[in-house]
Amino acid sequence: MSQDNKTTYLGVSQPISILPPDEDDILLTEKLKECLESYGYFETEAEMQLRLEVLGSINSLVKRWVRLVSEAKQMPANEVETVGGKLFTFGSYRLGVHTRGADIDSLCAAPRHVDRSDFFTSFYELLRQDPNTTDLRQVQDAFVPVIKLK
Repeated sequence: MSQDNKTTYLGVSQPISILPPDEDDILLTEKLKECLESYGYFETEAEMQLRLEVLGSINSLVKRWVRLVSEAKQMPANEVETVGGKLFTFGSYRLGVHTRGADIDSLCAAPRHVDRSDFFTSFYELLRQDPNTTDLRQVQDAFVPVIKLK
């Protein structure tokens, strides 16, 4: 096989098949969806909207937190206004295959002057003060350090 004809795959393994679905595949997929819907497996429109609102709220909190940390570290005011900070989703939610009531895996990205200790102190405190946050806990010693909340 020449280099020009080589197919590139993302991930750690090749797909089982790269062929498009045939009529049987489409029919079986529809039957599976119907079965899952009959068991209430998928979220309602209101539940999906709530997830989006929660993510938007946390993303706004991340941006506010990055500005506060930047000010505390005495960055120039013009730079404080332009610093970033963003929440990224991943996992089953990002892939659109989450179940009803499943958690939302997310990653908080911040500029390099915002460090891990800031995340587990000042960001944790902002979350703690938010009246919508419940079951807040931090796991700093885990293989993947995390803040969990509802």
